[in-house]
Amino acid sequence: MEAICIALALVGLMYLAYRGWSIILIAPFMAGLAALASTFDILPVYTELYMTRLAEYVKTYYPVFLFGAVFAKLMEKGGLASSIAAKIVDVLGEKRAVLAVLLGCGVLTYGGLSVFVVAFVMYPFGAVVFKRADIPKRLLPATLWMGIFSFAMVALPGTPQIQNIIPSSYFETSTWAAPGIGLFASFLFLLIGWGWVNFRAKRLKAAGEGYGNHIEEDSQQQKNPIPWYLALLPLVLVIVLNVLLSNPFHWSWGYQWEADSLDAFAPFKLKLIAAGVGKVSAIWSISVALIISSLVAAFIGRKTFKNGPGFLSPINYSALSSGTAVLNVASGYAFGCVLVAMPGFQPVTQFLIGLADSFGPLLSAVITTNIMCGITGSASGGLTIALSALGSQWAQMATAAGIPLEVLHRIVAVASIGIDPVPHAGALVTLLAICGLTHKESYFDIIVCLGLKFLVPFACIIFYMLTGIA
Repeated sequence: MEAICIALALVGLMYLAYRGWSIILIAPFMAGLAALASTFDILPVYTELYMTRLAEYVKTYYPVFLFGAVFAKLMEKGGLASSIAAKIVDVLGEKRAVLAVLLGCGVLTYGGLSVFVVAFVMYPFGAVVFKRADIPKRLLPATLWMGIFSFAMVALPGTPQIQNIIPSSYFETSTWAAPGIGLFASFLFLLIGWGWVNFRAKRLKAAGEGYGNHIEEDSQQQKNPIPWYLALLPLVLVIVLNVLLSNPFHWSWGYQWEADSLDAFAPFKLKLIAAGVGKVSAIWSISVALIISSLVAAFIGRKTFKNGPGFLSPINYSALSSGTAVLNVASGYAFGCVLVAMPGFQPVTQFLIGLADSFGPLLSAVITTNIMCGITGSASGGLTIALSALGSQWAQMATAAGIPLEVLHRIVAVASIGIDPVPHAGALVTLLAICGLTHKESYFDIIVCLGLKFLVPFACIIFYMLTGIA
């Protein structure tokens, strides 16, 4: 009966989320449903387990959501993001339309912009260059997805996206963990996106299908666009400051966070205080980098803000929206934590641990993370659930096997985007809405890319085992 309640809770969450219900509202109800036949009472599960896990997530990751949202909005409204995107599309042109869109998305994502902001910024440029090249528009969502939600989000070393930051709080690693594996995975993701969309474009054009008749909204061009090299400066600054502050390569002259920074708070007996600086140093580093880069972005785009919305409105809007964003992900995380804590879920947990015992922690991490991300339709939510459930066991097994935790960090991050574009994924629904297309029109190519990129973390494991390169 417990297993049935857990299954009903999972199906109910996916169905209601797909139907448009807010996960902030429905997640605690579904968590209660999961606990209905267990030995736990529903209200204690809600107030003590669900809410505690939700608070843990918000406490740890909200700074990244907040400062990342402000930075992204300043880059967007200041005209900096569109200048960079326009330059990339202009340089590569219509002959390399797919590559132009992939790289444009990658640059903006790696620079720290919110993935949703990148989708809004890159869509108009992608639509224009696809139309010029007469590539079917229904291939654009798959191209945008592979450019935004793959190599630049989880694989490129140092990427400031939340999916690359989450493992650092479990393994005390930095966002630059295992750069060799990250670059290898990035190459594979880029090859998959570029190769498949180009292949499909040629097949469809040979069959007589072109861009199609689509009504596009006219994007307003800036009267005095910001030079691309100035617009690029804040993105470069995020990366440079992050590497200097996180000091992933342990340079003697690099910045070091003081190991006793948290000692002063011990007398307060705070419930959620981190066990050590290593658990939070990655959050500190990227937060400082985003704050400084936001000031630079605001200064570069100051004329655009003065002639347009001003600074206050975009900053306030992004600060408020970051609260909703972090609660959405935290609610999914808390729901998952309730599920894995249920006695009825233990056979699944034991199976996944058994995989680690038989085949090593890396394979177990890949399979577990994919399962959780597929269930939640969220890379960050599923990743956090997987790490919360088995992260400590994987870390112990990896250490015993002589596998650096940096390798585990990168493999888990890459695995989080294996099967995340399930039909009910919020990011996918949003992306299709931005493009003005439907699942029926565009989902086939996305699902093919899903199947191909699902293999990437397994290829990364083989790459590490054969070369020893991390």
